[in-house]
Amino acid sequence: MSLWDRILSIVTAAGNALAGVVEAVRTLFEGDPETRRKVAFSVAMIALSAKMAKADGVVTEAEVSAFRDIFKFPNDQAQNVARLYNLARQDVAGYEAYAEKMASLCVSCEQHCPVLEDIIDGLFHIAKSDGALHEKEIVFLRRVGEIFGMDEEQFQEILARHVHPSGANPYEVLGVSPKDDFSIIRTRYRVLVSENHPDMLVARGVPEELHAIANDRMAALNAAYEAIEKERRAA
Repeated sequence: MSLWDRILSIVTAAGNALAGVVEAVRTLFEGDPETRRKVAFSVAMIALSAKMAKADGVVTEAEVSAFRDIFKFPNDQAQNVARLYNLARQDVAGYEAYAEKMASLCVSCEQHCPVLEDIIDGLFHIAKSDGALHEKEIVFLRRVGEIFGMDEEQFQEILARHVHPSGANPYEVLGVSPKDDFSIIRTRYRVLVSENHPDMLVARGVPEELHAIANDRMAALNAAYEAIEKERRAA
C-alpha cells in the first residue's frame, strides 16, 4: 500500500474529516517515527494549501503546478491526492484548527520545530507561484506562523526569502542588522547554511520532493550574503 493509500485510508476511518487525521497519525504510526513525520508533513501541506487557496478565493494553474513541484506523486495516486485536497477545502474546520493540530505533532526541544518552517516555506512556494504574494495569502501565512510559534522576526526572515530578488532585504533574509559587524553576519550565514542544507531535510523526514524548496532557500541565503559582502567591500 502506497503512502497516499495509507493516508486516504486514515482519512476514511476518521470519518472523512481531515482535521481528525492528526490523532490517527499520532497513534497508527507511533512505532514508525519516520513514516509519521512524512505523513504529518504531507497532511499539513495538503490541508493548509487547500485552506490557503480557499482563503484567497482562486486556485490558479500555477498553484496546482507548484503543489506538484512539492508532491511528485505517481499518476495512479492523483485521484487520492485530489480527494484529500478537496476534503480539506470542504471541511468545516478552519485553517487555524488545522495549523494547531499540525503544530501539536511537532515535538522539539528547540525554540521552534524546523519541520514547521519547512511547511511555511512550502506554502510560500505555492502562494508566490502565480507571480505575486497577495495580501490575503500573507495574512494567512503570518497567522499560521504565529500558531507554529514563530515570532514576527522569524516570519520576516522567511518572507524576505520569498519576495522578488530585487525587493529582498539581504539583512532580513539572514536575520541580522546593518549595524552588525561583518564577522557576526558571516557566522550567522554559516549557521543558516548548516541548518538549511538539503541533507537536514532528510534527517527531519521531509519528503524528497521538497528538496527543491531547500535549494531555493539556500539560493536566497547565498544571494543575501553575497549582496552584503559586496556592499561591505564597497564601503
